[in-house]
Amino acid sequence: MAVRTPATGSGAVTRDSEVWAARAVHAEIAEATGVVLPVRLWDGTGLGEKDAGYTIVVRFPWSLRAMLLPPGDLSAGEAYVEGAIDIEGDVIAAMAAGAGLTAAMTPAARLRLVAHLLRLPRPPRRAHRHRAHLRGRRHSRARDRAAIAYHYDLPQSFYEQFLDRRLVYSCAYYRDANEPLEDAQRRKLDVICRKLRLRPGQRLLDIGCGWGSLLAHAADRYGVRGVGVTLSATQAEAGRQRIAAAGLADRVRILQTDYRELDGRFDAVASVGMFEHVGPDHLGSYFAVAHRLTADGGLFLNHGIVTGDAAHVRTGAERTFVSSYVFPDGGLVPAWRAVRHLEAAGFELLDVEQLRPHYALTLRAWLARLEQHRGAALEAAGEARYRAWRAYTAASAVSFSSGALGVVQLLGSKGHPAPLGRDWMTPVT
Repeated sequence: MAVRTPATGSGAVTRDSEVWAARAVHAEIAEATGVVLPVRLWDGTGLGEKDAGYTIVVRFPWSLRAMLLPPGDLSAGEAYVEGAIDIEGDVIAAMAAGAGLTAAMTPAARLRLVAHLLRLPRPPRRAHRHRAHLRGRRHSRARDRAAIAYHYDLPQSFYEQFLDRRLVYSCAYYRDANEPLEDAQRRKLDVICRKLRLRPGQRLLDIGCGWGSLLAHAADRYGVRGVGVTLSATQAEAGRQRIAAAGLADRVRILQTDYRELDGRFDAVASVGMFEHVGPDHLGSYFAVAHRLTADGGLFLNHGIVTGDAAHVRTGAERTFVSSYVFPDGGLVPAWRAVRHLEAAGFELLDVEQLRPHYALTLRAWLARLEQHRGAALEAAGEARYRAWRAYTAASAVSFSSGALGVVQLLGSKGHPAPLGRDWMTPVT
């Protein structure tokens, strides 16, 4: 990328001191954490293990300072997005090795690390022009539209490089770890339809419908009539085209509107990958709206990401890489809080299913496809976006594998006479 190295003086002494400082940073991290990172410096010097499956490439003498000061995933992610560092090879292994390195250090070790970093040149002033810069009150309708547009209104062809052919942008449902993504995503759509007990002629609402994959599947396989809502202009337009191409335009509508503006009653309501955008302080009203839109005797399914720590909440106001470059204003709560809000809204809780291992597999599949189609992804969205999504999918795969994040499906009833057991929820294939 077009990043210039600032002038740092001339002569071998300056160059040697920069390499020495970088070596000292590397050694301090290894001493304090036990993690010996495989690194290649700007002059070709190799540090650490050679057979780790990945290499962190430090492009400039100031790169480590940009990456590690201040400590946190925003600095590290930004250094990668802006080309100060590269990751060659297995990016998931690199993310797993780097997760929480500085947080694991003692205060004394962090002070020594900072001292070494300050011996490196100061990074050039950067505009961080790819960060999300939203205005207005968080989770106002106008700001929510801007947040959704930042993430979802990239060129349609970019998402086509890593999603399955149905463009299902949420956790798949795997029968085994070697199953193709296409099959696992089709099964996930079936799981949702079966949990909602869809029958011909019923009305289905999909809150945050994306490109309409669930609506199309439910209309084609289960004979329902469906309405989907999204705030994304790209998704709404492309979704309508896909619905029309499938011959389902007489049964499925996609509206570009806020779910809070909806009226009517639906036999079944689904929300998949949506409540993460609502914000922890607004979950009560979100589930209340879902309850209002669900007809008496109906079912509501909420599929969303949760924190793995029962005491931890992400408000969306944190300065993290994901909140700055991927999902601005996105918030997460532990599963028990989602259950509490669902029940407080008036639903009877019928089922909770944890899909955490499935999302780790899904993210690995997305990452493999993104890297395989790197050229087309770069052409569609540019290098910075490609790098941001590569880092995001890899880091998320680590978080779901480790249990730092989970994803749960909650099934709520508004007086629905559900059968005994869970067999009726299980997909046939």
